[in-house]
Amino acid sequence: MTAAGHHPVPAARRPGGRWRRWRRGRPFTAGVLIALGGTEMLVTLRAPLGVLLHVGPQGLAAYLVPAVLVLCGVLLVATPQQRVFYAVLSLLLGLVSWLTSNLGGFLVGMLLALVGGALAFAWTPDKRRQPAGATRAPEASAPQTGDPEDDPDDDELLPGLGTTHPTPADRG
Repeated sequence: MTAAGHHPVPAARRPGGRWRRWRRGRPFTAGVLIALGGTEMLVTLRAPLGVLLHVGPQGLAAYLVPAVLVLCGVLLVATPQQRVFYAVLSLLLGLVSWLTSNLGGFLVGMLLALVGGALAFAWTPDKRRQPAGATRAPEASAPQTGDPEDDPDDDELLPGLGTTHPTPADRG
């Protein structure tokens, strides 16, 4: 109990706790930036400005590139497992928008898409966290045979592998 006599609220029950965990489990900021970049490009295409530039092929490509960017941003948040594909596609479309969509939405939309694509490409899930309810099983002690590969105290994850025991192809 605290000094005021109230019980502290556990972190899992705080307002926004589930939202925060969901948001951190995916490249949320990157997806939002990519979608905002595509939206900004679409808005500049429809703007009633007399200074709109007509560079590159107009028509379908001018609307398709920003629409696919918005779709990439939404799909990046919805399916983070495909983040590398969406990140590379967003980076390429962000660069292509320079030619098709009024200099990439007057640079603003293009920069948003490029920064979001870079963030999405760099994002990695936190593999240290275990899913809720998962507990680590106690390890049984194995008799030591003198073979260094069978030593249970030497079990470290090898870089790039999800297991402590490499296959013959991994050993080289």
